Amino acid sequence: MQIRELSIPDSYEITPKQFGDDRGVFLEWYRFDKLEDEIGHSLDLAQANTSVSKRGVVRGIHFADIPPSQAKYVTATHGAVLDYVIDIRVGSPTFGQWDSVLLDDTDRRAIYLSEGLGHAFVALTENATVSYLVTSTFNAEREHGINPLDPEVELRFPEEAGELLLSPKDTDAPSLAEAKESGLLPTWEEARAFYASLTEKGR
Repeated sequence: MQIRELSIPDSYEITPKQFGDDRGVFLEWYRFDKLEDEIGHSLDLAQANTSVSKRGVVRGIHFADIPPSQAKYVTATHGAVLDYVIDIRVGSPTFGQWDSVLLDDTDRRAIYLSEGLGHAFVALTENATVSYLVTSTFNAEREHGINPLDPEVELRFPEEAGELLLSPKDTDAPSLAEAKESGLLPTWEEARAFYASLTEKGR
């Protein structure tokens, strides 16, 4: 597989090598050792999630408190989504910026997001099925959101998504500026310190 760091530090695009024949296709969509070589520590996986979304559904922007927050390894097993990583770490050189990766059942890419980063996606097909490996179990009290339509973040949604469908939870979420003002966001310093502790733990 090929692993490429995105423009947002501590996030990566993973492109697997596929082996196809007249029976179908085989690939490794997750390799702990290959990812560890890139990020400097192994993942202590705690939970696996799957979502199925109609075309146009937007999920996110979601994040969790550090520590431990929740690193995510995400792929689409059916259909296609455009997956976004948003830097919400106050003090980061790319704070407020984002990058995206097309996840689909053709190239079968994945995206890895370190703890403290914001995550969202928009479904480009009907029944877009997304699977996530995450490093901590869901804890509602530590989970937060930012409105994905926040003009300051300015996520760009492709025309293939059609009419956008969002949950009240996401549309009622604060803007990036409001979340920063209220102290809800992680900081660059605490995120870097947490990543360093994971690397030290793995030695």
